[in-house]
Amino acid sequence: MAGLSKDTPNPTEIKLHRKSRLLEISFESGKTFQIPCEFLRVYSPSAEVRGHGPGQEVLQIGKKNVNINHIEPVGNYAIQLTFSDGHNTGLYSWDLLYDYGLHQDRMWQRYLDRMEEAGMSREPVAGSRASNQPSGSK
Repeated sequence: MAGLSKDTPNPTEIKLHRKSRLLEISFESGKTFQIPCEFLRVYSPSAEVRGHGPGQEVLQIGKKNVNINHIEPVGNYAIQLTFSDGHNTGLYSWDLLYDYGLHQDRMWQRYLDRMEEAGMSREPVAGSRASNQPSGSK
């Protein structure tokens, strides 16, 4: 989990837009970010994705249609997301989410570049739970 900085603004509102697969987060600084569920899944702060040290990151493939099924608050500093592919082991602290919002364009391009270099696809693998979309709307 990312460290908690006293300088990071707190969120004032968190909305999940299921149809567009976006998590919208507004912060007390006045900034609002719309972060795709796929981005949050492929950049999960979990050890399963990040590994236990530099160079141990695991490239996440087939996550294009992943959605968030559940958001659970963790104290006053983070949320835990449960994704439609079953992944739920990362804690997304406010500073991590704020950082993701600020840098998502650069991070997303880096992810796309890594996918291309590996010859992999964002498209879900047949039979994958990533393509199972929760019912509901927004």
